[in-house]
Amino acid sequence: MQEFSRMLATRIVAQPSALDQINVADDVIVMRTAADELLIFPPQAVEISDAYAIIIEDGSFSGGWFEMEEALNFLLHNTEWELPTTRPAFAQGNVAGIPTKLHFEIDRVLILVPAPYAHEMEARMSD
Repeated sequence: MQEFSRMLATRIVAQPSALDQINVADDVIVMRTAADELLIFPPQAVEISDAYAIIIEDGSFSGGWFEMEEALNFLLHNTEWELPTTRPAFAQGNVAGIPTKLHFEIDRVLILVPAPYAHEMEARMSD
């Protein structure tokens, strides 16, 4: 099993309409975690139309990429909510009792947790 490692992001809190207009490269992961908040992996400098936006580098997450079959085997047995079926997709909620963010691509999944929970998630995934 892959180990989790620290993942840096850019966190932006701003008006939803301003977040809707952010442009990033195709290979960048954007997670819209709330109407007024998003995370960008890896960290990026962005232009935003909201003069009061909060833009910070965030190192509070750890994560790892997992092959789709391995990830789904774990997620389907440890998630009490419905996983998205379209790809790419973003989802978030408790997984095995740990707050988790998921980024689904065609053949792999990024599993992201608050950094203090990385060791616990690794242990739960290996059981």
